[in-house]
Amino acid sequence: MNLPDRLRSPAYAEGVNTFLTLARNHSRGIDRIRCPCRKCRNMFFLPIFEVESHLYIKGINPNYTHWIFHGEEDTRSFNADDEDSERDVADEYIDDMVHMLDDIRSGTMHDVPQDHTDPLPTGGSIPDDPSSSSSFDQLLEDARRPLLPGCTKFSKLSFIVKLLHIKTLGGWSIKSFDMLLNLLRAAFPDAELPQSYEESRSMERSLGFNYHKIHACPNDCILFWKENADLNECPTCDMRWHKEQRLPDQDMMRHPADSESWKRFDEEHSWFAQDARNVRLGMASDGFNPFNNMAKPYSIWPVILVPYNLPPWLCMKDQFFMTSLIIPGSKSPGNDIDVYLQPLLDELIEFWEHGVPTFDASTKETFVLHAALMWTINDFPTYGNLSG
Repeated sequence: MNLPDRLRSPAYAEGVNTFLTLARNHSRGIDRIRCPCRKCRNMFFLPIFEVESHLYIKGINPNYTHWIFHGEEDTRSFNADDEDSERDVADEYIDDMVHMLDDIRSGTMHDVPQDHTDPLPTGGSIPDDPSSSSSFDQLLEDARRPLLPGCTKFSKLSFIVKLLHIKTLGGWSIKSFDMLLNLLRAAFPDAELPQSYEESRSMERSLGFNYHKIHACPNDCILFWKENADLNECPTCDMRWHKEQRLPDQDMMRHPADSESWKRFDEEHSWFAQDARNVRLGMASDGFNPFNNMAKPYSIWPVILVPYNLPPWLCMKDQFFMTSLIIPGSKSPGNDIDVYLQPLLDELIEFWEHGVPTFDASTKETFVLHAALMWTINDFPTYGNLSG
């Protein structure tokens, strides 16, 4: 284990072969084992050929002198002439599923108070509770029962767990899973197989593989959890953020709402500023050649609206941009771009003068939404076109 030249040492190679032989026999046909190298330290299950590479490249953990995870505790000396040396396959556990059940039982039972004298109910226990005697005994029986008479690789429980794992990885539908079960039962009538996906899931749920689903804001702002569990909308993504959640700062501009033009606009149009849900917009436009070939004349001018009600880390994200117009042509519209902007201008005037009835999902009410175009975003040549 401590030889310095692992790659060229025959003694080290012999030790690796001895270890892998023991590990293969202990794995009982499973192609993954714990890797005992200096880096993995038996914390990761890897293919056997990869474990072999780690042992040569990284070396074995020098503290792992008793190979308890790879079958050394099962090593015994047998007398070939002794009748008691023959193993009874029926009495052997087929796989490690029984050990996992022991872990589940110890993990769910060690916190029971010592002075608790009431016996566990046998008839009224929760079926999905692995600590209940009835469900746990059934799991233990399924873990000991071979999938087929004489099968030494799979028990009924381990085969169903592996089959459900493949269903998840392969994205099978429930219908296709039931069809596969029907086919397997027809091909192997002696196999201990469940009747449906629901019966298979009930076995897996008894193992305690439960989870609690917590929803999150699509923009990664908050979890709808604890004090936010009853919220339907993210308060950080609210269109009223610029007024109700922004911290005003006289010395620093963190958001366009801190600018002098925004404040002056609020003073001149106080009716608009009273409702924080009214939308402040910026308009961005520029032209580009989509073919990346200046010899082939073509020009596209997208006109994008940017909502500034959102916090600064969201308002400039492309998922909130609104593509209001796309102006294609063989050449740039130049100063005549105002002709093509007429549909957008009509909508902006409608939003400004009359407003549009809009449903507020946070308050469950309808209000009249107004919008204002605060400024344009463009380079200097386009500024000359848009300023008219």
